Amino acid sequence: MTDFEQQMRSWWAKLTAWLHGGQHPEKARKAIADFRDSETGRKAEAALRDLREGETGRKARAALQDLRDSDAGRKAREALQDLRDSETGRKAKAALRDLRDSAANRTKS
Repeated sequence: MTDFEQQMRSWWAKLTAWLHGGQHPEKARKAIADFRDSETGRKAEAALRDLREGETGRKARAALQDLRDSDAGRKAREALQDLRDSETGRKAKAALRDLRDSAANRTKS
């Protein structure tokens, strides 16, 4: 396993443990800061920056914009709006609200 893979696995394990309540927030922040300060973290951030700012990122943004502007994109937006406005969409929203409310009530007890 490469150094990068090992650091990513360690960082991910610490982050997921924190998300599941296994660690204090300060420990998770320190793990993230440690990763960012490491050579591997700096390389990962540079690679992401290159991807965003490079030719590949520009082409991906252009492709997404083309899709949004296309007839297929318009039809997809209309279909989503129809679903939201339908009886099924309203029932789904109500069910999600009920789930959130019941989860919130469980955590308060």
